[in-house]
Amino acid sequence: MSGCATDRKTDLLNSLWTPLLWWAPWLLIIIGSFTGDVVHTALWTVGFSVAGAACLANARRCGRRHCFYTGPLYLLAALASLLYGLHVLPIGANGWGWIVGVALVVSLIACCGLEPLQGRYIHRA
Repeated sequence: MSGCATDRKTDLLNSLWTPLLWWAPWLLIIIGSFTGDVVHTALWTVGFSVAGAACLANARRCGRRHCFYTGPLYLLAALASLLYGLHVLPIGANGWGWIVGVALVVSLIACCGLEPLQGRYIHRA
């Protein structure tokens, strides 16, 4: 990885792909919150999977710090959504709330806490 200027150029969050890779998945998650269990499960699993894959790609592509945390987190949230929706993961009556709550809190910590303190990009030799 080279300096910050190259990182910013390759950062998918600064590209035309931003709406498709991050806003659309969160829109699916929001819409899924107001649907029945089957649709809820499907939308959250797809939404978190797309966001997680996009974050991992962005972490590898430009070294965006928060993507190293949110990528795996969103993939775990997708798995948790699938398993909870299939009634395999027993996390209680408010399981959907726990899944999205943890995803949001960790995302905010990574984006608004780690990046301002440690820098937006991780620089590799």
